[in-house]
Amino acid sequence: MTKLQVKAFVFQLLCFAILFILSRILFEKYSNLTGFWVPITAFVVSTILAPKFQAVKTNDGEKLFMKWLLIKGIKEIK
Repeated sequence: MTKLQVKAFVFQLLCFAILFILSRILFEKYSNLTGFWVPITAFVVSTILAPKFQAVKTNDGEKLFMKWLLIKGIKEIK
């Protein structure tokens, strides 16, 4: 794995983890969900809302791109 592929993996993991923890806390406090439904629902919501990062080799070298549900199009990170 190249340096940018590792960076993309770490970014994706951190974004998912932050969204998962926040959504789990919110679902526990503000919904009627109990038991294993809380983490399952938090997992699904976090998977959908988390941005997707990918390292791609181009003619100019390797670049890092991000696609997110809340932003139109694909953004170049580096």
